[in-house]
Amino acid sequence: MALLRRKARRAQEDGAVHGDDPLDAAQERRVRAVLALGGVPQADLPDGVQQVRLRLLERAAKGYEAPRDVSAWAAVVASNLAMDWHRAKRRQERLGERLASLRQHEHPSGEDTSVLSLAVARGLDDLPDAQRQVLVLRFYADLPVRSIAQELGVPEGTVKSRLHTAVRALRARLHEDEVV
Repeated sequence: MALLRRKARRAQEDGAVHGDDPLDAAQERRVRAVLALGGVPQADLPDGVQQVRLRLLERAAKGYEAPRDVSAWAAVVASNLAMDWHRAKRRQERLGERLASLRQHEHPSGEDTSVLSLAVARGLDDLPDAQRQVLVLRFYADLPVRSIAQELGVPEGTVKSRLHTAVRALRARLHEDEVV
């Protein structure tokens, strides 16, 4: 991630950044949530957010047109980053950190909430990458099916199919674990 910081600094020095953050506060929160739900540890979230910013700046520096929906684009990039992280690290070792990053101060968590959170996290871990990705983008990043399909470059029917299969598998897992 040090390389990422150097690239961002270089982009800033080259004038690619004019003091304007390419992500507003709401978009940054969404990116952080997608990364956290995708399994990226709390300690790596700032680097993940910077990676999304860097990709947006690189896109502009190459002269590409700005994404139609920056928020959706950033969420998909964050989701892809989370998938990359999973390929590089063993997910089971990071389960505790992931659950800690999901807890928010404004939502008190009782024992029931912790059990449900753990069961959902394990259920997400069991899903194939493509199913987990669309599930997180749809229900946690709150993106519509059409946006997910456009950003991933797949037909809407594929997104719907993956969502249906993922929800069915997650529901079965929660019933199997007798959580719901």
